[in-house]
Amino acid sequence: MNRLMDNLANVLTMTRLALLPFMVVLFYLPFEWAAWLCLFLFIIGSVTDFLDGWVARKFNQVSEFGKFMDPISDKIFVITTLLMLVSADRINDFMVLAVVIIIMREFLVSGIREYLGPKNVKLPVTNLAKWKTTAQMIATGCLIIAPYDFYADMLGKILLLIAAILTVMTGWKYLQSGLNHIKT
Repeated sequence: MNRLMDNLANVLTMTRLALLPFMVVLFYLPFEWAAWLCLFLFIIGSVTDFLDGWVARKFNQVSEFGKFMDPISDKIFVITTLLMLVSADRINDFMVLAVVIIIMREFLVSGIREYLGPKNVKLPVTNLAKWKTTAQMIATGCLIIAPYDFYADMLGKILLLIAAILTVMTGWKYLQSGLNHIKT
């Protein structure tokens, strides 16, 4: 494990997971400063989501561990944060459907990639998927501090709906691509 952590890309990937327990504790503390600190840790985790892949490619640090752990780390980070928001009633009523859609797509894309991986078929991340992730991350960050900022609450919910719509669109494209490979 020590050799794996000599790789900066892997350290960034694991940082996302290491931040989660601190985020959970801060999230449930009933203080405004805790919400802002939780948001700060969330931003760090979100930035590592971008940086780990960039560092791996730029500095030739692509590893089997990173290929395996990066998508898992991403999904654990996103799903845990969304579930915290639902449990604290910051995402409620019909807005929970947006969370369900996002989680379903995460599993769908993972399943397609797992199925196609042994066949050496890659499903590259699309620009639309990057926009989905950006909207989702900003929405989530806004909703972390929503009890202390009306505009953050409103913006977070609007962006979560946009993220859900983009999630359906990108999920459909990945599903079509996966089905095309399954047919051949």
